[in-house]
Amino acid sequence: MKKKVDYTLYLCTDRSFMSTNTIEESVELALEGGCTVVQLREKDCSSKDFYDLAIRVKTITHRYDVPLIINDRVDIALAVNADGVHVGQSDLPASVVRKIIGDDKIIGVSASTKALALQAVADGADYLGVGAMYSTNTKTDAGVITIDTVKEIRKAVDIPMVVIGGINKNTVSNVKGIGVDGICVISAIVAQQNITQAAKDLKELFMKP
Repeated sequence: MKKKVDYTLYLCTDRSFMSTNTIEESVELALEGGCTVVQLREKDCSSKDFYDLAIRVKTITHRYDVPLIINDRVDIALAVNADGVHVGQSDLPASVVRKIIGDDKIIGVSASTKALALQAVADGADYLGVGAMYSTNTKTDAGVITIDTVKEIRKAVDIPMVVIGGINKNTVSNVKGIGVDGICVISAIVAQQNITQAAKDLKELFMKP
């Protein structure tokens, strides 16, 4: 049974930008600051290292009762019994992922157009990661989309949406009031000297009327 997810402050890890020595420390500090979802994203480590890390991170997210989403790697998600998987447009299709992981796990899909969003919903996605909203060093190949595109996607689909790409304390106000359920943040949290405070501040700014 899938639990209802609070997507307000969605953390995506990135070891190349973090201010801490370990991903585990980065995640825990972010959770102390109020992050509501954690996506573990590892592009350059072995399957064994990813598995071991995911086990350690899941121990932390479980303690905070926050869902752990694994980026791309369905096998790792199943191996550690994570809460779900996030896939991009060059990863396995969500329809295939659903067959593999079953109905009780969360599937997130990256979408930058209305057509891709509708396809994701048809394939069984539980939420969308929409962006990139702004150019960002954490994903240099991501094309930037407009606020109008986000609004168009919001009108077309009824599943939760988080916006990603360059969301920080200076840009967060631009994505308020456009129908998104949360913000997905990387460097504006993990690269900060005070990760907990950075998370608190971003969450407050996003939720403030």
